[in-house]
Amino acid sequence: MSQPSANIIDVGDVLVIGAGLAGLFTALKLAPRPVTVMAAGKRKTGSASQWAQGGIAAAIGPDDHTDNHKQDTIQAGAGLVNSTIAEMVAKEASARIEDLNVMGVPFDRDADGNLALGREAAHSHNRIIGVRGDQAGREIMKTLIQRADASPSIDFMEGYAAYELAVENGRVVGVFARPAQHSYLSGPILIRARATILATGGIGYLYGVTTNPVGANGEALAMAARAGAQVGDSEFVQFHPTALTGMGDPAPLATEALRGEGAQLINAKGERFMMQVHENAELAPRDIVARAVFDQIVKTGSVGLDLRPNGLAANLDARFPTVAENCKKFGIDPTQSLLPVAPATHFHMGGIRTDIHGRSSLPGLWACGEVAATGLHGANRLASNSLLEAIVFGARIAQDINNLVPTSSRARPAPPETRIDASAVELAPATDKLRALMSRHVGVLRNAEGLIHTLHELKRLQQAAGGMAPFANMVLAAQFITMAALRREESRGGHFRTDFPTSQAVAEHSQLTMAELDAAYADLPEANPALAQVI
Repeated sequence: MSQPSANIIDVGDVLVIGAGLAGLFTALKLAPRPVTVMAAGKRKTGSASQWAQGGIAAAIGPDDHTDNHKQDTIQAGAGLVNSTIAEMVAKEASARIEDLNVMGVPFDRDADGNLALGREAAHSHNRIIGVRGDQAGREIMKTLIQRADASPSIDFMEGYAAYELAVENGRVVGVFARPAQHSYLSGPILIRARATILATGGIGYLYGVTTNPVGANGEALAMAARAGAQVGDSEFVQFHPTALTGMGDPAPLATEALRGEGAQLINAKGERFMMQVHENAELAPRDIVARAVFDQIVKTGSVGLDLRPNGLAANLDARFPTVAENCKKFGIDPTQSLLPVAPATHFHMGGIRTDIHGRSSLPGLWACGEVAATGLHGANRLASNSLLEAIVFGARIAQDINNLVPTSSRARPAPPETRIDASAVELAPATDKLRALMSRHVGVLRNAEGLIHTLHELKRLQQAAGGMAPFANMVLAAQFITMAALRREESRGGHFRTDFPTSQAVAEHSQLTMAELDAAYADLPEANPALAQVI
């Protein structure tokens, strides 16, 4: 069907899509330059940044050094971390922490008034800067929202979701948007800008069990890919080993910091098992812990997190109030019972490929935060590097845009390929099928048979979507992740293939464009018909 003509809003200068840490910090660093921040939900509740518990990693302790942080990042990334990016991020961390400090973030401090530094898995030193225990994300976002609300250079457009990039003459000139709470509109809204920044978060909601909010559905990745951007390392998905199971969708998070303070993983037989899996036991890299937890759930039926060691359970309210709140909400007494946990989709290491300035491969488009593949995380993110990545690249993007002001254009971009339709049917059952497919076959453990089956099913879902946003974008993002997982015939970091359980000698990045995805589909083998009876 034909697409109605677009209503046009020209914000004039910079458009930021997403009001989480990456989006708000970038907008604040752009001040006094005028910025419009567009968010599908309310800025006080709509982002995954609100839920971050651990803190921000920065090598600022007297016994630490940025070289140590760089090496820990490289080690965790399983051969695919860009060492130049890792060094840059580690060196710029202290300046960005000071930015947040000046903005008023109430970082935890020791008795002498110095920043308190905690420890998390795979870090060689204490370098995790927290805020009120496990409330880092909530408190940082509270401060940034207050700052942004008070900034005369920042305007907000809440309740609108971008569903396609607007491109003219090969340059991104804004986005087409729709009301976030509806699948229809009399016509699309074209929001024009000289510079567009995607800061929408990750892809976690493509999976049935996730710690991510509904908005982390991969739409921005799909939007950029459809416009011709390069998508990098999309197969690398990090599964948090200890999401609280049976407690809602998204699943509440039992922060890794609990294991850093002595919490132990126990299987249904009452056995502690991580000591036999890795020399660092519960503090092994997340991918190893996630696979071990998944394996024990399959073998014994369940896994629990024991908070009684080191007196954690008795002091949970003071030390980890978010976890304590969830325990009370769901009737769990951690002094008597284990917390039921399972791996959940948590963080996407891949995404829209960017350079050291946060630029995508499309002129006029930058990407910041989890939506971007910067090269920092490689195949497996080091704990608490995600918030750091957002603020370091947010500052760099702001500087880059200030140095490269695009020329304004009044030409009309091409109309959107995706559509919003007043006659749209409810797609919840199809969304449930998509999420179940991804969890079963593109999750903690993968193999060629399941990946091929999923790709064929995703093609059917794509046809059923009929180009209708947001579902068509979700399916496309899932196709990029699944195809990249099929093409990587090895196990590395967050990507584990049971049919290729070892790593190749040489680590290589993956890259896919829309044209390459279509070509790969043309060569896709037939699916095993036996899997058609099982999601």
